[in-house]
Amino acid sequence: MKRSVCVALALALSGLASSSWAALDVGDRAPNFSVPAALGGQVFTFSLQESLAKGPVVLYFFPLAFSEGCSLEAHQFAEAIAQFQELGASVVGVSTDDIGTLSKFSTQACQSRFPVASDESKKVVTSYDAVWKARPEWANRISYVIAPNGSVVYNYVSLNPERHVEKTLRALKDWSTAKAATK
Repeated sequence: MKRSVCVALALALSGLASSSWAALDVGDRAPNFSVPAALGGQVFTFSLQESLAKGPVVLYFFPLAFSEGCSLEAHQFAEAIAQFQELGASVVGVSTDDIGTLSKFSTQACQSRFPVASDESKKVVTSYDAVWKARPEWANRISYVIAPNGSVVYNYVSLNPERHVEKTLRALKDWSTAKAATK
């Protein structure tokens, strides 16, 4: 009996921890940032402003490179990158890992298909309210879709890596459809 109560409480709390804790809501302005990033093992400076000048950006935060869930999520983004590009969007992942680790992660889990950025100082993670409350040294698993004008059009918070690609693709398609309807 005690075990089932503990399990139920843990599930309820995990649901709270993974539900909408994103400080940036739809319509909020996404904070601009420039940080070291890697694509295909090559290090460069990623600028959100420069990326938004080319189209919408899917910005996703993840806790720890090479962990099972983060590798799975990166692989899923890599496999879906053509679908994001068809919608004119780019994808970037951000974690608090160092750039050396992310350089390797960019070639392996990300399959050299999109950049991953290093936020060791946690300035970006903090500005997007993506600090994982249970492990403040890591980012929480949060995905944002940001329109070229810098406004957040979607956010999704879940420690489960399984649906971030699906959810952000759907949000991007919905945004694209709504944008086309207003022209």
